[in-house]
Amino acid sequence: MSNRETKTDVILIGAGIMSATLGTLLKELVPEWEITVFEKLENAGDESSNEWNNAGTGHAALCELNYTAQKPDGSIDISKAIEINEQFQVSMQFWSYLVNSKLIRNPQDFIMPLPHMSMVQGEENVAFLKKRFEAMSNNPLFQGMEFSDDPAKLMEWIPLIIQDRPSNEPIAATKIDSGTDVNFGALTRILFDHLKSKNVNMKYKHSVDNIKRASDGSWELKVRNDRGNVERHHAKFVFIGGGGGSLHLLQKSGIPEGKHIGGFPVSGIFMVCKNPDVVAQHHAKVYGKAKLGAPPMSVPHLDTRFIDNKKSLLFGPFAGFSPKFLKTGSMFDLVTSVKPDNLVTMLSAGAKNMSLTKYLIEQVMLSKEKRMEELREFIPNAKIEDWDLVVAGQRVQVIKDTVAGGKGTLQFGTEVINAADGSIAALLGASPGASTAVHVMLEVINKCFPQHMKEWEPKIKEMIPSYGLSLLENLDLLHEIHTSTAETLALKEKELAYS
Repeated sequence: MSNRETKTDVILIGAGIMSATLGTLLKELVPEWEITVFEKLENAGDESSNEWNNAGTGHAALCELNYTAQKPDGSIDISKAIEINEQFQVSMQFWSYLVNSKLIRNPQDFIMPLPHMSMVQGEENVAFLKKRFEAMSNNPLFQGMEFSDDPAKLMEWIPLIIQDRPSNEPIAATKIDSGTDVNFGALTRILFDHLKSKNVNMKYKHSVDNIKRASDGSWELKVRNDRGNVERHHAKFVFIGGGGGSLHLLQKSGIPEGKHIGGFPVSGIFMVCKNPDVVAQHHAKVYGKAKLGAPPMSVPHLDTRFIDNKKSLLFGPFAGFSPKFLKTGSMFDLVTSVKPDNLVTMLSAGAKNMSLTKYLIEQVMLSKEKRMEELREFIPNAKIEDWDLVVAGQRVQVIKDTVAGGKGTLQFGTEVINAADGSIAALLGASPGASTAVHVMLEVINKCFPQHMKEWEPKIKEMIPSYGLSLLENLDLLHEIHTSTAETLALKEKELAYS
C-alpha cells in the first residue's frame, strides 16, 4: 500500500481519442503545463476508440440518414447534418495542422479517402432519398453528391449490393467521393506517442477509484495500480474521458451539474468478411435506414475499412444489451449508476423506452442465420461461411430531463458536463463522438479555461483556421479548407492504389 501523493496541472482519465485530442491541444497551447494520464488498460485506444469497436466513419453527415429528418410537411431538415459536417471539418483542419507540423508523419496510418453512400429500397424511401439529395446537393458543404436510381449506374457504384438482386423493387443511392474511413485507434496511439515524447506522464494499468474536492479547491484522485497499490494525485483540472466509465466518476465528483443524469448501455456486434474476393468487390461506406424502433446508432451499414494497412469489409452493427458500461466493465455498472438523484429520471426513461429494450433483447437473441438474413438485404448472395461475428464496443447513451422530452429523455449524441468553475469536465454519450473530438475538446477548453481564451485564440486559429467562423458563411474559406485538408491528408482517391 503506497500513499504517494503527486501534484500536476492537468489529469486526463482514460487514454482514448478524447483525452488524446485534449492533451494534444493543451500541449500546443501551454507546453509548460504538466499533464498526467490514467488508463486502466495496458494500452491507449483499447476501448471505444479501438478500430474494431467503432464504425470508423469520418462522420461528416454525408451518408447517415438519421441526421436528416423528414418534417411533417414532407421537406427535409438538414440543419443537424450541417452542424455535424462543420464539426468534422474542424477535426480535419487540426489533423492537417499535426501533419504539417510533423507531429503526424503519415496521414494514411489513420485516414483514407472513401466514398460515402446512402442506399434505400422501396418507393417511399426512394422518394425520401431524392428529396434529401436535392436539399443537400444545393448546399456547398455537400458539393459533389450524386443521386441515382438507375440499376446500371448503381451496378457501377456498388456491384456487390446490386448483383443477383431481384429487379422488381425500386432502389436508389447517393454517393459522395469526399468521405473518409478513419482508424481512431491508430490516431489515438499516434497522439499518445507524441504526448509521451512531450513528457506527458502516461500511467497505464491505473484505475481511478475516487475523485473528491481537496480543501484548496483542487481535485484529489484516489488511483489504484494493477498491483493494488493506492496513490493520491492532485490536479487543478481534471477531464473524465473514460467512455462509458465516465458516468460513475462524474457521480463520485459530487458536482451539482452531474446530478439527475443517467446512462443506458448499448452494445454492438459487427459481421466481418473473411473472403478476400468479396472484400475486393466493395469500395464504400453504404448506410441504410434504421428499422422501426431501432436506435439511431444501429443504422445498418456495409463498410470498407482500412485496418492494419489491410482492406476489410464489415456489416452491422447489430445492437445488443449488456449492463456493462465498458467492454472491460462490470455486470453491476448499470445498477450502481442509479442514485437517489437520478432514480426518477432512470425509471421514466425505462417506462418511455420499453420498445427499445424489447428491440435490444430481440437483437441479442438473433442467431447467426438471422443476422445473415439482414446482411442479405445488402448483399443478396452473401454466404454464411464468408462472415465472422466481432463484438464491438459498449456505448452509454445519456439519459437526462429535458424541456422538449420531459423526465428521463434518452439522448443520442455526445455531451460535455462541466463544473461551474471549469475545474472538472466529463464527456458522456456516443456517436458522432470520435469524429467530432476536436470540436468537442475545444468546447471543453472554452468552458473550462475562459480566462485564457483571449491569449490562446491566435494559436487555436493557427491550428484551426475556421475557428469561430461558420464555413457556410465563408465560402472562400470553405473551398480553401476542403482543398488544403484533402492535399495534406492525402485524400485524393486517384493517388492511391488499393489491394
